[in-house]
Amino acid sequence: MNGRRPHVLIIGAGFGGLTAARRLARAPVDVTLVDRRNHHIFQPLLYQVATAALSPADIARPIRSIMAPFKNVRVLLDQVVDVDKHARTARFASGRSERFDYLIVATGARHSYFGRDHWSDHAPGLKSIEDATEVRRKILLALEHAETETDEAARKALLTFVVIGGGPTGIEMAGAIAELARRSVSEEFRHITPHCSRVILVEAGPRLLPAFPDDLSAAAKVSLEELGVEVILGQAVTAIDEAALAVGATQIAAKTVVWAAGVQASSAAQWLQADRDPAGRVKVGQACDLLDAPGIYVVGDTAHYIGPDGRPLPGIAPVAKQQGRYVATRIINDLRGRYTGPFHYRHFGNLATIGRRRAVIDFGRLRITGLPAWLLWSVAHVYFLVGFRNRLAVGASLAWNYLTFARHARLITGEYQSSAAQQPAE
Repeated sequence: MNGRRPHVLIIGAGFGGLTAARRLARAPVDVTLVDRRNHHIFQPLLYQVATAALSPADIARPIRSIMAPFKNVRVLLDQVVDVDKHARTARFASGRSERFDYLIVATGARHSYFGRDHWSDHAPGLKSIEDATEVRRKILLALEHAETETDEAARKALLTFVVIGGGPTGIEMAGAIAELARRSVSEEFRHITPHCSRVILVEAGPRLLPAFPDDLSAAAKVSLEELGVEVILGQAVTAIDEAALAVGATQIAAKTVVWAAGVQASSAAQWLQADRDPAGRVKVGQACDLLDAPGIYVVGDTAHYIGPDGRPLPGIAPVAKQQGRYVATRIINDLRGRYTGPFHYRHFGNLATIGRRRAVIDFGRLRITGLPAWLLWSVAHVYFLVGFRNRLAVGASLAWNYLTFARHARLITGEYQSSAAQQPAE
């Protein structure tokens, strides 16, 4: 390398990319960390922003602030649009390019509407701060418009909230909306009572939380129903527009629909010219690497990595963090001439919360539900936040919400538009 220090380019500052950058921060390498946003977000708590329990700054932190103590790390606000894996060069949207000796691709995933991308206009998902604040805006505006709506059918549509997808994000979102609409704000409105709102969770599969054991899936369903959520199983959504959605043969009038049913990997496989799975994830070897390009690694939601059970590892934060730490260690060992074995994922359990005092946790042989599970879920999520200030703010907010049912971040941002103005002209 002609006497210069090896250059590691990391694309994406999510869980995988950030973990790798911090592991390499004091190694004898120069690191460039690139992301199209200037902040790292704790995605598992985005639904709390969407339901006004937390503000965006509570779960996000500037990437430059996180990496400031590490002088060998350079942060760029940009987006990679192409990689020449043989010339070891990445090209950015800004027009500039970077050479690298090692590349770590951690570009995450985006929403998948299974070929119906036009649904995104009416059913936003939760992958970014912008997504969360848009969902929050839709929910809060629906409540405000319902307060003054005199047409009964229009009012019912405004107070009907539908969440599509029965995974952890879906059940967390449905439970949080139910608590917000039925308890947190009902005392502040004069014409909305806890029984006015209708929250529906739709899952095309036969049960909720398919990655969890059957008994925990059943417990989650019971907990949601105790909150007043209607759970529809075994029926797929076939149409969505601005006024309603179709679930099977049933039409449901609803102004607020949230998508939590599927994700698709970024376009990394395309610009890496690599094999991909149906979800667009790059197929990698046992070292999280491209078999035809040594020194190029793909981690997290972008990677299709086959686990010991013969199935791909799930797109969750622990997988991304462990893979990020592994590939960084592998690069350090490679520079030292040391052998690094294949990646092994350590699964510590699945967690999902269903509103206040309700959660389910699968630790393998140990399964926990109810308040103990909710307390463990809360502690775990606060602990894994980046930065003391975020931990303190989120911990205090969760405690305050638990004691008072209050939602302190109920801000409607953007230009106000009345419900009458939203109606199409005759």
